[in-house]
Amino acid sequence: MALFDEAGGMPFFEALVDHFYEGVAGDPVLLALYPQPDDLAPARHRLTLFLAQYWGGPTTYDAERGHPRLRMRHFPFAIGTAERDAWVRHMTDAVQGGGLDPDAEQQVLDYFEMAATHLINQPG
Repeated sequence: MALFDEAGGMPFFEALVDHFYEGVAGDPVLLALYPQPDDLAPARHRLTLFLAQYWGGPTTYDAERGHPRLRMRHFPFAIGTAERDAWVRHMTDAVQGGGLDPDAEQQVLDYFEMAATHLINQPG
């Protein structure tokens, strides 16, 4: 069974992303990366669909946006260690509040740690 199903499907991913963006909304380091920091709804939508698809859910992200190409999509934004660390901190809080079993939680956290590090495109 895919983690998407184990976690509870779209409601889990919607709640995860909502929790994550509650942290982002109050974080000046991350808000500076958003072209429209007063309207995070489009970013919430994209992240929800991406994560659901990545973890075995519907392929709506691909249908709407094409291949994720994470590095390419994030390249226009200056992502350094501070941005990566802030992102991981908020996502870790969201994951740990999501009610996953410990093995699934660790799998998700490991992925986020790796993906966030991979997106760093600024020195220091």
